[in-house]
Amino acid sequence: MGRPSRRAATAAIETHIAVLKGEPLKAALATALREAEGLGGQERRFVAMAARELSRHTRLLDLAARTLGHSPGKHVLTEDQALVRYALWRRLFCGEGWARVGPEVKLPGPVRPRTLHDAVLEGLVTKPLAEPPPAQGSESAEAVVERLATRYSFPGWLTQRLAQVYPEGTLAGLMASLDEEPSLHFRARPPGTRDAVLAALAQEGVAAEAVPCAPDALRVADSSHRIFESRTMKVRRLQVQDVGSQLIVLACLPPGATLAGLTVADVCAGAGGKTLGLADLVGAKGKVLAGDRSKRRLADARDRVREFGLKQVSFPHPVPLDAVDVVLVDAPCSGTGSLAREPDQKWKLSAKAITEFQATQSALLAEVAAQVKPGARIVYATCSVLPEENDAVVEGFLQKHPGFALEPVGEGWPAELQVGVDGPYLRALPPRVPGGGFFAARLVRKAG
Repeated sequence: MGRPSRRAATAAIETHIAVLKGEPLKAALATALREAEGLGGQERRFVAMAARELSRHTRLLDLAARTLGHSPGKHVLTEDQALVRYALWRRLFCGEGWARVGPEVKLPGPVRPRTLHDAVLEGLVTKPLAEPPPAQGSESAEAVVERLATRYSFPGWLTQRLAQVYPEGTLAGLMASLDEEPSLHFRARPPGTRDAVLAALAQEGVAAEAVPCAPDALRVADSSHRIFESRTMKVRRLQVQDVGSQLIVLACLPPGATLAGLTVADVCAGAGGKTLGLADLVGAKGKVLAGDRSKRRLADARDRVREFGLKQVSFPHPVPLDAVDVVLVDAPCSGTGSLAREPDQKWKLSAKAITEFQATQSALLAEVAAQVKPGARIVYATCSVLPEENDAVVEGFLQKHPGFALEPVGEGWPAELQVGVDGPYLRALPPRVPGGGFFAARLVRKAG
């Protein structure tokens, strides 16, 4: 988790204050790290983790504060609220006492203005905190939702919606996974060379291991970040990519065939992570046509493509969809499958926003479908775990577009890859598939 210090605590708390005032966590963290002076690598790592943890465990931290007589509603200043959450996080999740926490938060500083005296923060760290009473007998559905929402710090409405979809055991595992600091996963390049890449890393003293549920996926087996300084990384044999994202790229493969030499479009390319994977699959003789409505994110994709030296990728505007064999529609979504990386988003989501995403997704899918040629495939994907953005969008599309058929994802995949397959869909849910939660469906335009 890095090395805590007074300066690191200040940067983490300032990040959380900015989040509470409406700034995205990523942007707030980047600003705090840029403005912090003299932080070492381990301190910066602590800042990043602490900032995510304060958003990740908000509901549980506020419950502890209320139990100790400091309801968030009592705090006049946002700075006070952030200080309380930080002190309780250090106590509850790091197991630290006042001897360690005090020097990080005592006056003067680390954040001004504030109304909280040191004695108040000391009490939050030292006063006895009663254990919640055990459940009595069989719980009602409402009690289960409340317990899970509190334990994993999720909004009640979102927990209730997820509870309607997943049985309690599956839901608890999913929420626990989305409530943890995410692991870094990598994709070995070119495809099919994972064993060679692992051997090369071993020679460099980097302990890594294969992730069985994706053919080129691996993870670092220790907490070291030496992999980023390795020659294997520097010569582009590795790409940072979530396991579910790798499976979405794999879902673009026609059943029993390859993408080698074909033309593929990535119409929501974003920063280009899946674009790189598609480029490796089409090879030097194929083409990847990338586009995105965000010019800023597409600029990042251009930089990554240039960095990896992939000449088969181009960025035409508009993307000529009538000339492609496969279109990947990685649609804008709620990001509920990525809450481990962006925990602040769960407090910004709403049921209304989910409905709006669904309308955007349906319109985008229909727009793409109107342009593709007979025999072309559309892979619709999200990083959402909500059926409104996944199954419902696909089923609604098929009802309105009888010229398309649902083609099962995972047909012909080996058994170790099938853990992410659910009926005709790819449904990569943690912890069964490590990393974030992802969905994909493959649609083919019928001939004639």
